Amino acid sequence: MHVLILGGTTEARALAGLLHSGHPGYSGPPGRPGLRVTSSLAGRVAAPRLPVGEVRIGGFGGAEGLAAWLRENAVDAVIDATHPFAERISFHAARAAATAHVPLLALRRPGWVPVEGDDWHEVASLDEAAAALDGLRDRGGHRVDRVFLTTGRMGLAAFAGRPEWFLVRSVDAPEPPMPARTEVLLDRGPFTLEGERELIARHRVDVLVTKDSGAAATAPKLTAAREAGLPVVIVRRPPVPEGVPTAATPEEAAAWLRSPAPRRSPPPHRGHPHP
Repeated sequence: MHVLILGGTTEARALAGLLHSGHPGYSGPPGRPGLRVTSSLAGRVAAPRLPVGEVRIGGFGGAEGLAAWLRENAVDAVIDATHPFAERISFHAARAAATAHVPLLALRRPGWVPVEGDDWHEVASLDEAAAALDGLRDRGGHRVDRVFLTTGRMGLAAFAGRPEWFLVRSVDAPEPPMPARTEVLLDRGPFTLEGERELIARHRVDVLVTKDSGAAATAPKLTAAREAGLPVVIVRRPPVPEGVPTAATPEEAAAWLRSPAPRRSPPPHRGHPHP
Protein backbone atom coordinates (compact mmCIF):
# COMPACT_ATOMS: atom_id res chain seq x y z
CA MET A 1 0.00 0.00 0.00
CA HIS A 2 1.40 3.39 -1.02
CA VAL A 3 0.25 6.37 1.06
CA LEU A 4 0.97 9.99 0.14
CA ILE A 5 1.00 12.45 3.04
CA LEU A 6 0.71 16.08 2.03
CA GLY A 7 2.63 17.45 4.98
CA GLY A 8 4.61 20.24 6.54
CA THR A 9 2.82 20.18 9.90
CA THR A 10 3.52 18.59 13.27
CA GLU A 11 0.61 16.21 12.68
CA ALA A 12 2.00 15.14 9.32
CA ARG A 13 5.37 14.29 10.86
CA ALA A 14 3.68 12.37 13.66
CA LEU A 15 1.58 10.41 11.17
CA ALA A 16 4.61 9.50 9.07
CA GLY A 17 6.27 8.19 12.22
CA LEU A 18 3.22 6.13 13.11
CA LEU A 19 3.01 4.60 9.66
CA HIS A 20 6.69 4.04 8.98
CA SER A 21 7.38 0.31 8.93
CA GLY A 22 10.49 0.68 11.09
CA HIS A 23 8.92 2.94 13.67
CA PRO A 24 8.42 1.48 17.18
CA GLY A 25 4.80 0.86 17.95
CA TYR A 26 3.60 0.46 14.37
CA SER A 27 2.49 -3.06 13.50
CA GLY A 28 1.04 -2.31 10.07
CA PRO A 29 -2.44 -3.04 8.70
CA PRO A 30 -3.39 -6.66 9.38
CA GLY A 31 -3.18 -8.85 6.30
CA ARG A 32 -1.18 -6.36 4.23
CA PRO A 33 2.38 -7.18 3.16
CA GLY A 34 3.79 -3.70 3.69
CA LEU A 35 3.28 0.02 3.61
CA ARG A 36 5.14 2.66 1.62
CA VAL A 37 4.79 6.21 2.92
CA THR A 38 5.79 9.30 0.96
CA SER A 39 5.64 12.70 2.64
CA SER A 40 5.39 15.70 0.34
CA LEU A 41 6.48 19.19 1.44
CA ALA A 42 5.73 22.36 -0.52
CA GLY A 43 9.26 23.71 -0.10
CA ARG A 44 8.25 27.15 1.17
CA VAL A 45 10.31 26.87 4.38
CA ALA A 46 14.07 27.12 3.96
CA ALA A 47 14.96 24.46 6.54
CA PRO A 48 11.85 22.34 7.20
CA ARG A 49 11.64 19.70 9.89
CA LEU A 50 11.66 16.49 7.89
CA PRO A 51 9.49 13.50 8.75
CA VAL A 52 10.77 9.95 8.97
CA GLY A 53 10.79 7.99 5.72
CA GLU A 54 10.60 8.98 2.07
CA VAL A 55 10.26 12.72 1.39
CA ARG A 56 9.65 14.76 -1.77
CA ILE A 57 9.89 18.55 -1.83
CA GLY A 58 8.17 20.86 -4.30
CA GLY A 59 4.86 21.34 -6.03
CA PHE A 60 3.04 18.96 -8.34
CA GLY A 61 1.85 21.42 -10.97
CA GLY A 62 -1.72 21.89 -9.77
CA ALA A 63 -4.50 19.35 -9.47
CA GLU A 64 -3.76 17.80 -12.86
CA GLY A 65 -0.09 17.33 -12.00
CA LEU A 66 -0.94 15.77 -8.66
CA ALA A 67 -3.46 13.40 -10.27
CA ALA A 68 -0.79 12.29 -12.74
CA TRP A 69 1.70 11.76 -9.90
CA LEU A 70 -0.82 9.63 -8.00
CA ARG A 71 -1.29 7.39 -11.03
CA GLU A 72 2.39 7.17 -11.96
CA ASN A 73 3.41 6.27 -8.42
CA ALA A 74 0.53 3.86 -7.75
CA VAL A 75 -0.74 5.76 -4.72
CA ASP A 76 -3.51 3.95 -2.85
CA ALA A 77 -4.54 6.69 -0.41
CA VAL A 78 -3.83 10.39 0.19
CA ILE A 79 -3.85 12.15 3.54
CA ASP A 80 -3.96 15.94 3.35
CA ALA A 81 -2.14 16.95 6.54
CA THR A 82 -1.21 20.43 5.36
CA HIS A 83 -1.69 23.60 7.41
CA PRO A 84 -5.37 24.46 8.01
CA PHE A 85 -4.85 27.62 5.91
CA ALA A 86 -3.18 25.87 2.95
CA GLU A 87 -6.46 26.20 1.06
CA ARG A 88 -5.12 25.89 -2.49
CA ILE A 89 -3.30 22.57 -2.05
CA SER A 90 -6.30 21.14 -0.19
CA PHE A 91 -8.64 21.86 -3.09
CA HIS A 92 -6.03 20.60 -5.57
CA ALA A 93 -5.80 17.40 -3.53
CA ALA A 94 -9.58 16.95 -3.58
CA ARG A 95 -9.73 17.39 -7.36
CA ALA A 96 -6.70 15.17 -7.97
CA ALA A 97 -7.94 12.37 -5.72
CA ALA A 98 -11.33 12.41 -7.42
CA THR A 99 -9.72 12.36 -10.86
CA ALA A 100 -7.35 9.50 -9.98
CA HIS A 101 -10.03 7.62 -7.99
CA VAL A 102 -7.86 7.57 -4.86
CA PRO A 103 -9.44 7.88 -1.37
CA LEU A 104 -8.58 11.12 0.44
CA LEU A 105 -8.65 12.08 4.11
CA ALA A 106 -8.03 15.54 5.58
CA LEU A 107 -6.09 15.53 8.86
CA ARG A 108 -7.01 18.76 10.65
CA ARG A 109 -6.18 19.62 14.22
CA PRO A 110 -9.22 21.12 16.01
CA GLY A 111 -9.42 24.90 15.98
CA TRP A 112 -9.22 27.12 19.04
CA VAL A 113 -12.32 28.26 20.90
CA PRO A 114 -12.41 31.28 23.24
CA VAL A 115 -12.58 30.96 27.01
CA GLU A 116 -13.87 33.39 29.62
CA GLY A 117 -11.90 36.62 29.53
CA ASP A 118 -10.91 36.44 25.87
CA ASP A 119 -11.64 39.48 23.70
CA TRP A 120 -11.74 37.88 20.25
CA HIS A 121 -12.76 39.55 17.01
CA GLU A 122 -13.23 36.86 14.36
CA VAL A 123 -12.81 37.73 10.68
CA ALA A 124 -12.86 35.75 7.45
CA SER A 125 -9.64 36.97 5.81
CA LEU A 126 -6.41 38.87 6.28
CA ASP A 127 -7.93 41.88 4.52
CA GLU A 128 -10.76 41.88 7.08
CA ALA A 129 -8.19 41.51 9.87
CA ALA A 130 -6.38 44.62 8.66
CA ALA A 131 -9.63 46.58 8.44
CA ALA A 132 -10.67 45.43 11.93
CA LEU A 133 -7.75 47.33 13.48
CA ASP A 134 -9.56 50.62 12.79
CA GLY A 135 -12.26 49.87 15.34
CA LEU A 136 -10.14 48.48 18.18
CA ARG A 137 -9.12 50.31 21.34
CA ASP A 138 -6.58 49.47 24.02
CA ARG A 139 -7.36 49.33 27.74
CA GLY A 140 -7.01 53.11 27.99
CA GLY A 141 -9.55 53.70 25.26
CA HIS A 142 -6.96 54.72 22.68
CA ARG A 143 -6.78 53.35 19.17
CA VAL A 144 -4.43 50.35 19.01
CA ASP A 145 -1.03 51.15 17.51
CA ARG A 146 1.32 48.26 18.33
CA VAL A 147 0.36 44.99 16.64
CA PHE A 148 1.78 41.51 17.26
CA LEU A 149 1.22 39.85 13.87
CA THR A 150 1.57 36.05 13.72
CA THR A 151 -0.17 35.22 10.45
CA GLY A 152 2.98 34.04 8.65
CA ARG A 153 5.25 35.71 6.14
CA MET A 154 3.04 35.19 3.06
CA GLY A 155 0.13 37.52 3.89
CA LEU A 156 1.77 40.78 4.91
CA ALA A 157 0.55 42.65 1.84
CA ALA A 158 -2.87 42.98 3.48
CA PHE A 159 -1.26 45.18 6.16
CA ALA A 160 1.18 47.06 3.91
CA GLY A 161 -0.72 50.34 3.98
CA ARG A 162 -1.46 50.34 7.69
CA PRO A 163 -0.09 53.13 9.94
CA GLU A 164 0.41 50.92 13.02
CA TRP A 165 3.74 49.47 14.21
CA PHE A 166 3.95 45.70 13.63
CA LEU A 167 5.96 42.97 15.31
CA VAL A 168 5.99 40.23 12.67
CA ARG A 169 6.99 36.75 13.82
CA SER A 170 7.72 34.08 11.22
CA VAL A 171 9.99 31.11 10.60
CA ASP A 172 11.61 32.65 7.50
CA ALA A 173 12.17 36.30 6.64
CA PRO A 174 9.16 37.94 4.96
CA GLU A 175 9.42 39.84 1.69
CA PRO A 176 7.79 43.12 0.63
CA PRO A 177 5.21 44.46 0.52
CA MET A 178 4.89 44.84 4.26
CA PRO A 179 3.95 47.60 6.71
CA ALA A 180 6.30 50.58 6.79
CA ARG A 181 6.76 50.31 10.57
CA THR A 182 7.78 46.68 11.01
CA GLU A 183 10.13 44.73 13.25
CA VAL A 184 10.71 41.13 12.19
CA LEU A 185 11.28 38.36 14.71
CA LEU A 186 12.49 35.08 13.20
CA ASP A 187 11.46 32.24 15.48
CA ARG A 188 9.85 28.83 15.40
CA GLY A 189 7.51 27.26 17.96
CA PRO A 190 6.72 25.74 20.31
CA PHE A 191 6.47 28.90 22.38
CA THR A 192 6.11 29.14 26.16
CA LEU A 193 3.59 31.18 28.08
CA GLU A 194 6.37 32.95 29.99
CA GLY A 195 8.09 33.81 26.73
CA GLU A 196 4.90 35.20 25.18
CA ARG A 197 4.18 37.28 28.29
CA GLU A 198 7.67 38.77 28.15
CA LEU A 199 7.42 39.45 24.42
CA ILE A 200 4.10 41.28 24.75
CA ALA A 201 5.37 43.37 27.67
CA ARG A 202 8.76 44.19 26.12
CA HIS A 203 7.26 45.39 22.84
CA ARG A 204 4.28 47.11 24.50
CA VAL A 205 1.88 45.19 22.28
CA ASP A 206 -1.75 46.32 22.43
CA VAL A 207 -3.38 43.91 19.93
CA LEU A 208 -2.69 40.41 18.63
CA VAL A 209 -3.55 39.37 15.06
CA THR A 210 -3.39 35.66 14.29
CA LYS A 211 -4.95 32.79 12.36
CA ASP A 212 -6.93 29.96 13.92
CA SER A 213 -4.21 27.39 13.29
CA GLY A 214 -5.29 25.39 16.33
CA ALA A 215 -1.73 24.39 17.18
CA ALA A 216 -0.87 23.77 20.81
CA ALA A 217 2.67 24.96 20.08
CA THR A 218 1.44 28.49 19.37
CA ALA A 219 -1.56 28.69 21.74
CA PRO A 220 0.33 30.37 24.64
CA LYS A 221 0.13 33.75 22.85
CA LEU A 222 -3.67 33.64 23.27
CA THR A 223 -3.37 33.07 27.01
CA ALA A 224 -0.77 35.83 27.30
CA ALA A 225 -3.05 38.19 25.36
CA ARG A 226 -6.00 37.38 27.62
CA GLU A 227 -3.91 37.97 30.74
CA ALA A 228 -2.76 41.32 29.37
CA GLY A 229 -6.31 42.32 28.43
CA LEU A 230 -5.49 42.61 24.73
CA PRO A 231 -8.02 42.32 21.92
CA VAL A 232 -7.28 39.46 19.50
CA VAL A 233 -8.18 39.58 15.82
CA ILE A 234 -8.41 35.95 14.70
CA VAL A 235 -8.84 34.80 11.11
CA ARG A 236 -11.23 31.86 10.76
CA ARG A 237 -9.84 28.87 8.89
CA PRO A 238 -11.22 27.94 5.46
CA PRO A 239 -13.45 24.85 5.24
CA VAL A 240 -12.22 21.44 4.15
CA PRO A 241 -13.32 20.75 0.55
CA GLU A 242 -16.86 19.41 0.41
CA GLY A 243 -17.17 15.64 0.69
CA VAL A 244 -13.68 15.04 2.10
CA PRO A 245 -13.73 13.08 5.38
CA THR A 246 -11.65 14.42 8.26
CA ALA A 247 -9.61 13.17 11.19
CA ALA A 248 -8.49 15.24 14.17
CA THR A 249 -5.37 13.29 15.17
CA PRO A 250 -2.61 11.24 13.50
CA GLU A 251 -3.94 8.18 15.33
CA GLU A 252 -7.39 8.63 13.76
CA ALA A 253 -5.79 9.01 10.34
CA ALA A 254 -3.79 5.81 10.84
CA ALA A 255 -6.97 3.99 11.89
CA TRP A 256 -8.70 5.23 8.71
CA LEU A 257 -5.91 3.67 6.65
CA ARG A 258 -6.26 0.38 8.47
CA SER A 259 -9.97 0.14 7.70
CA PRO A 260 -10.97 -2.22 4.85
CA ALA A 261 -12.08 0.71 2.67
CA PRO A 262 -10.55 3.97 3.93
CA ARG A 263 -13.33 6.30 2.88
CA ARG A 264 -15.33 6.91 6.02
CA SER A 265 -14.74 9.85 8.31
CA PRO A 266 -14.19 9.47 12.08
CA PRO A 267 -16.75 11.27 14.26
CA PRO A 268 -16.52 15.08 13.96
CA HIS A 269 -14.53 16.96 16.58
CA ARG A 270 -15.33 20.30 18.10
CA GLY A 271 -12.60 22.88 18.64
CA HIS A 272 -10.49 22.80 21.77
CA PRO A 273 -10.28 25.73 24.19
CA HIS A 274 -6.81 27.19 24.31
CA PRO A 275 -5.05 27.02 27.68
